[in-house]
Amino acid sequence: MSQNPTAQDTSREPLNVHEEEKVKPKVSPIAKPSKIVGTAIVWICLGALAVWGHHSGWKVPKFSELTGPHQTEKADWCNEHSVPESLCVECNPDLLPDLDYGWCKIHGIPNCLLEHPEVAQLKTIPAITATDLRRAERALQFAKRPENSQKCKMYQRRIQFDSKEAVEKAGIDVAPAWESPMVEAVSANGQITYRQTHVARLSSRLPGIAWRVEKQIGERVNAGDVLTLIEAAEVGKAKGEFLLAQAQADLRRENLERLRSAYRKGAEALISLQEAETNLQEAEIRVLSAQHALVNLGLPVSIGDIKGVRAEVMSQRLRFLGLPSALSSKLDAKTTTANLIPLKAPISGFIVSREVVQGELVDSSKVLFVVADMEQMWLTLDLRVEDAKQIAVGQRVMFHPDGNEKEVAGQVAWISTAVDEKTRTVKVRADLDNAAGTLRAFTFGTGRIILREESQAVLVPNEAIQSDGDCQLVFVRDRDYFDKDVAKVFHVRTIRSGARSGPFTEIAAGLLPGEIVATKGSGMLRSELLKNNLGEG
Repeated sequence: MSQNPTAQDTSREPLNVHEEEKVKPKVSPIAKPSKIVGTAIVWICLGALAVWGHHSGWKVPKFSELTGPHQTEKADWCNEHSVPESLCVECNPDLLPDLDYGWCKIHGIPNCLLEHPEVAQLKTIPAITATDLRRAERALQFAKRPENSQKCKMYQRRIQFDSKEAVEKAGIDVAPAWESPMVEAVSANGQITYRQTHVARLSSRLPGIAWRVEKQIGERVNAGDVLTLIEAAEVGKAKGEFLLAQAQADLRRENLERLRSAYRKGAEALISLQEAETNLQEAEIRVLSAQHALVNLGLPVSIGDIKGVRAEVMSQRLRFLGLPSALSSKLDAKTTTANLIPLKAPISGFIVSREVVQGELVDSSKVLFVVADMEQMWLTLDLRVEDAKQIAVGQRVMFHPDGNEKEVAGQVAWISTAVDEKTRTVKVRADLDNAAGTLRAFTFGTGRIILREESQAVLVPNEAIQSDGDCQLVFVRDRDYFDKDVAKVFHVRTIRSGARSGPFTEIAAGLLPGEIVATKGSGMLRSELLKNNLGEG
């Protein structure tokens, strides 16, 4: 092409027919046959699909057809149950006779193994003992269990596979029923607290100043230990009134003795003697009143201990009144005020709170110390109203505190007579032993109140149990499953379930230890069972 701009402008003119044909790209001679072959393949596939749909009635393959062998001759094939017709136990009952003993009124199931152990899919007929019967009775009578309808006839059915490989391909897992301890319990959330009857919240009896603080938070104290000393003017006043009353009583007692001596000699009149006796009684009453005032302050004083004692000695004894000798011996009697009143621990335990420092003003409205006995703790559980009906005082409680791997044991001590207005739950309190000191107040966790304990219950995984609406079912593998040339059958068994604990469920009746049940995939077996015909979509 020319580089001249003029030539470029003239090239925009329309080409003639011959020139257009020259410009069109040439088509490869191989492209047309390839396109024809591709189209032919599509039509062939559509034709094959039409032929298959015509013969199959445009139906999706059945589940059991996918799990059965493809090499089996169609002439000996049971389309209804998807197994060879010559081996189909449903079509040929003589191949695997089915025992039918009807309904058991005692245990609420058909073909009851406890009454007819030969129904069990075990290599040998088991012996049913009195222990087995009592175990079933306890499980069924303890609480209301799911019931079965007598109209349910699913126990007469069986699900058959063509081979063990077909069972595995269908995703069926199995597990044996086994014996193990079983606990039936009511669960609830709860919280650990101090025992309210063993917690002391201590305040000063009088307004004053914290003269000295003896104990720190976290310390263990015994009943009677001094926690702090409060300097209160009322204490000195009460001690002074007692000393004054005692002195007046002593004086009037001496005066009465003098008048009695004079009266006997005829030197005093009777009226003077009577007046002296009255004055002494008044003085003794004042002494008793002053003594009670000190006792009310926690400063007990015995009149007999100070009777006849000189005033100076009596004053020294009252100075450290109420203080333990071990503490008073450390104080200087010359410089220590007589206005001290001790705040003592009324119980043994740990100081869990301290809200006072030396020199602080205090009064009776402020809690200075909290002492708690932690030998035992309280556990409060919040139960649903329907669960509270099963609870009784004395039942065992197991509590799992948050952040603790081990459970702690206790006993139900109290059941609330009212429903909580906010949570609509019933509060239940249990006593927990804390001798080891490992429990902490205000810890949350989950508790279980033990209702029933069975030492040897029959258990299966939860996923093994299915229901058709009228009855509870498990699928039990035939005892001869691994024998050569024997049908691979799962028997439909009606059962009565008991307690459930985590991933396992107790079987009260309908199953014996050692029988093999379908676990994973049992829901698929139930779906197949509920169809009008096995394999029908």
